[in-house]
Amino acid sequence: MITACRPAVIFPIILSCLALFLGGCGSGNNIHVCNVAPGCCGPAGTCPAPPQHLFAAGINGQISSFPVYGDTLGTPISVIGPQFTLGMAAMGDQFLFASNSLAMATAGSLDAWTINADSAALTAVSGSPFSLGTLSLPAGLATNNNAQVLYVADVGGIDALHADPTGALTAISGSPFPAGTGLYLAVDPSDKFLFASDTTPPGNVLAFTLDSAGALTAVPGSPFPISGTTSNQPQQIAVDSSGKFVYVILQTTNQVAGFSIDSSTGALTAVPGSPFSTGNGPLGLATANNVLYVSNSMDGTISGYTIDATSGVLMPIAGSPFAINAAAMAANSTGAFLYTSGVKGLQIWSIDLTTGALTATGSPVSSPGATMLVFAM
Repeated sequence: MITACRPAVIFPIILSCLALFLGGCGSGNNIHVCNVAPGCCGPAGTCPAPPQHLFAAGINGQISSFPVYGDTLGTPISVIGPQFTLGMAAMGDQFLFASNSLAMATAGSLDAWTINADSAALTAVSGSPFSLGTLSLPAGLATNNNAQVLYVADVGGIDALHADPTGALTAISGSPFPAGTGLYLAVDPSDKFLFASDTTPPGNVLAFTLDSAGALTAVPGSPFPISGTTSNQPQQIAVDSSGKFVYVILQTTNQVAGFSIDSSTGALTAVPGSPFSTGNGPLGLATANNVLYVSNSMDGTISGYTIDATSGVLMPIAGSPFAINAAAMAANSTGAFLYTSGVKGLQIWSIDLTTGALTATGSPVSSPGATMLVFAM
């Protein structure tokens, strides 16, 4: 015997799923199963997948959250943030953190928000901003997702703060950990090592191992010197997506230095031919698959390099440098898109997965004062 479905039951369910499908944002190229049609009402429908998120911060006292649908940015939602920040980092898709880099007069602090997975909206974590104490000047940030620890480049040290399930921050045992003088940090993809730029002459890269609680231990041989002049001012630092190499901008010499990472110890060895020439005024770094991008602030260009998978040597890609004026850059998790901020706003660039070449998609989206971008799943 076949049991008939009553219209009173069917219609609300159909309308509900239709509303979810039509009301969702994005192209719908990525979909997930939407089980809202139970019983005799037919197969499950489909709904647009939740967006990924791009966060922009800078000098306007706001953090803007953009839902990302492939090659399209959704309408941003903004919240009050630091007036100026040198560091912003996401912990998975749960929390966003930003350093208050103008708080030195009283006490350095960190702002923290929870991330709404559907809308990308930010909600301040209870207790935020979190003070780092007097005489602190928080700058670059990096996260250890395994240990749920946030690292902060600070005056002469690195703060390590554990995020509880609500996002509240508490210093772990041993924090702050002694370090050189630098503004920027990077953690490798496996959360085994942390690297920091160090401007102490002649210019170095610090390397640390991370234990299960997120505590730092200096790698034997650290700091690792950068060959070249005695005043190369290492700044932005990044680990490539394979976790085999680390690269750091040398701002005063218009170069980028590369090191291979010992997967067992974290020790660094200079890549053959390092440091490599960039454009004038290298400012930001981004990695996507086997490509490294460097934004050149004085040229209004982005230099692109393929990364040799064995040696880490950088080779300019065809068409580089690209005529793209970018203050900050971030790549998405698949390495298919690069996001940039500039005088015209935020722009999405499609990355050729074979060559690394960049092609604009759509039109720039306004984002006043954005000097920092973070992409989050």
